[in-house]
Amino acid sequence: MKLATTLLLAITALPALAAETAPLLAIPGKVLFESKLDTPLPATWKAAKGKWEIVEGALSGAELRADKHGAVLRMAGTLPDFIIEYEFKFEGAKTTSLSINAVKDHMSRINITPNAVTLRRDDNDHAGPDKAVTYAVFPVKFEPGTWHKVRMEMVGDTLLGQVDDLTAWGSDPLFATPKTAPGFTCAGESIHLRNLTIHEATLNPEWEKVKATLPKPGEKVATPAAKGKGKGKAKAK
Repeated sequence: MKLATTLLLAITALPALAAETAPLLAIPGKVLFESKLDTPLPATWKAAKGKWEIVEGALSGAELRADKHGAVLRMAGTLPDFIIEYEFKFEGAKTTSLSINAVKDHMSRINITPNAVTLRRDDNDHAGPDKAVTYAVFPVKFEPGTWHKVRMEMVGDTLLGQVDDLTAWGSDPLFATPKTAPGFTCAGESIHLRNLTIHEATLNPEWEKVKATLPKPGEKVATPAAKGKGKGKAKAK
């Protein structure tokens, strides 16, 4: 009887498990980098600004007032099409982001405050005519000390971002150019990160069907964030 009950529970759990792991934009390939972030990162990761250290089994990032700039930690090198996953929790920070650079200047990011999640194509020239493009802004309420999961996928000219069950996407020719220096930013003090994985990725053959179930770029832009509440813009590069 106990065996039958166990098998029944396992079978019942299968649809939920399949839904949780169903591919979105990308199919994961080989692991490019993996760390629980409970020990110091290798030399390929560089802290450009701020204080980054291991605290209570997680990577803690905090802005330093003397820097007059958000905390920044990046991995050197260029990525192929990829999937990045990790978890975060706020411990007093105003904002944090997962950021990808182009060969010159910024490319894209998932920007997160305690009140909003934003997926965007970044301004790629700053001094020129190029401007950032916002694909989605979701209102949220992230309490300090609670863990949440982030997923970013980039394949070809398309970007997909997911924080917990909030998902959005966008496309731009810039995304098809070399993707460099993936990293994290933090404004204020502090953010904790854990369980980072970077996979090589290929396009999900079912992407067009998946895309049809998601908000169109620009369709989900929260009014409170547009007025400034919870925008949490950080001077992070």
